[in-house]
Amino acid sequence: MALTRRSTRPRFTLLLLVLAAVTIITIAYRGHADSVINSIKGDALDAFAPVQSAVGDVTRPIGNFFDGAAHYGSLQSENARLRAENSRLQTQALQSADAQSSYQALLKTLNLPWAQNVPTVPAEVVSNSSSNFEASIQLNKGRDAGIDTGMPVVSGSGLVGRVVVASRSRSTVLLITDPTSNIGVRFGPAGDLAVAAGQGTGSPVRVDLIPPQVPVDKGELMLTSGLQQSIYPPGVPIGTVLTSGVPRGSFQQAVTLAPVADLAHLQFVAVMQWAPKS
Repeated sequence: MALTRRSTRPRFTLLLLVLAAVTIITIAYRGHADSVINSIKGDALDAFAPVQSAVGDVTRPIGNFFDGAAHYGSLQSENARLRAENSRLQTQALQSADAQSSYQALLKTLNLPWAQNVPTVPAEVVSNSSSNFEASIQLNKGRDAGIDTGMPVVSGSGLVGRVVVASRSRSTVLLITDPTSNIGVRFGPAGDLAVAAGQGTGSPVRVDLIPPQVPVDKGELMLTSGLQQSIYPPGVPIGTVLTSGVPRGSFQQAVTLAPVADLAHLQFVAVMQWAPKS
């Protein structure tokens, strides 16, 4: 009996396959095969859609990561190139602005309406050795360019100081803010006289010997007096009045000046080839 049951099972399976084939052929013949198959495909897509979305969400960052890793080297190189280009352009802009500033400063030293007919030697400031004990600068020209000790030095705005040391190729200029500097000044419509004295680097210039009754206005311009044997020619701007007042019990006013020349940022100056008249 067992041998008979084993021999009938393949026949039954074969019969089922034949029936399935006949059914498919029949459906295809009636033109419904595509719709049925498509329906099955649609059901399968709907059934697997959530799984597909989940897998996509999980695998997409991984794909982006590997894509970014593959291009990391080129992106880094491009970033470095852009940084270098940006730095180069910024340097060019700064150099252009600095050159324009230097050019304007040089032009000012060549156009000094208050220098009258005194010849001048333009020079560049190469060193600033100002300190609490001495306020001075060094120029890139000396005796070979016609500069000598005692000559006044000015910027495009006004008085800077005077030459105290002159070698063949260098000059040292004592600034008007140096504590040993004293300048005869003239101011006001009446041409009142006083003496301006340096108080050190960064400090305003003090003005002495102004009687209490003499009017002094804040912002008023004071000029070199140019009196006989003065070490500076007349009419050179020194500074504007910063503060003024009469201390209690004093016989003179306390007046300070702000130098008109930007002594902390000098680039070019002019040395006036001028000597005091004896």
